[in-house]
Amino acid sequence: MTLEILTSDSLTPFRHGFFTRKGGASSGVFEGLNCGQGSSDQSEIVEINRRRVADAMDAPVEQLVTVHQVHSPDVVVVEEPFTGSRPRADGIVTRTPGLVLAILTADCQPVLFADSRAGVVGAAHAGWRGALDGVLEATVEAMEDLGAKRDNITAVIGPSISQSAYEVGPEFLDDFLQEDAENSRFFAGGEGDRMMFDLPSYGLHRLRKAGVGDATWIRHCTYGDPERFYSYRRATHAKEADYGRLISTIRL
Repeated sequence: MTLEILTSDSLTPFRHGFFTRKGGASSGVFEGLNCGQGSSDQSEIVEINRRRVADAMDAPVEQLVTVHQVHSPDVVVVEEPFTGSRPRADGIVTRTPGLVLAILTADCQPVLFADSRAGVVGAAHAGWRGALDGVLEATVEAMEDLGAKRDNITAVIGPSISQSAYEVGPEFLDDFLQEDAENSRFFAGGEGDRMMFDLPSYGLHRLRKAGVGDATWIRHCTYGDPERFYSYRRATHAKEADYGRLISTIRL
């Protein structure tokens, strides 16, 4: 099966893609393009999937750069592929041609960044905790350190869990209200004391408040489309033992 790669015109001329699960070698609950090295999928199969992604990005797999994601606001600047253990971070930026920045997700927001004038790109993993703690703003700041200007930066949020599928409890709401009382607008009423959280809208709010030139969401829900996307929450509801990880990439 051919790989399916979602793209955004606003990120041109940079080669990039939000890969769906189609076209991969994994089977079972991981069926498709599982690129999660931390999953319980067979490591050699995950490597096959990663090579397919690298090929689609016209790069050797050694140039495919990922970090050990920990739901943090931490960002690393990359000048060459990592050797040994990967740094613990949730944002990556570079101005080195040939490097492919990659983020793994399964409901959280994969966000790709580009400043075409400065020749700087970035990628961030922004779940609710990372977004609340400032990973998106930290990625923009790290790009600025490499010569980008925030009003020239385009940011695109890839497939993420949508509000209709993201039920949370009152303590979750409290975390956001402590940060800013106006964050209540990202929550809708659910059953009982439950609320429905709009993660992509919150991500767009943080990006626009940070002053990026353009911020969009490509409007695909990971939870609601099992044929195309992995979803941690959907796998949890189905009581599956594990789940695949989607990959999103950008390169100079």
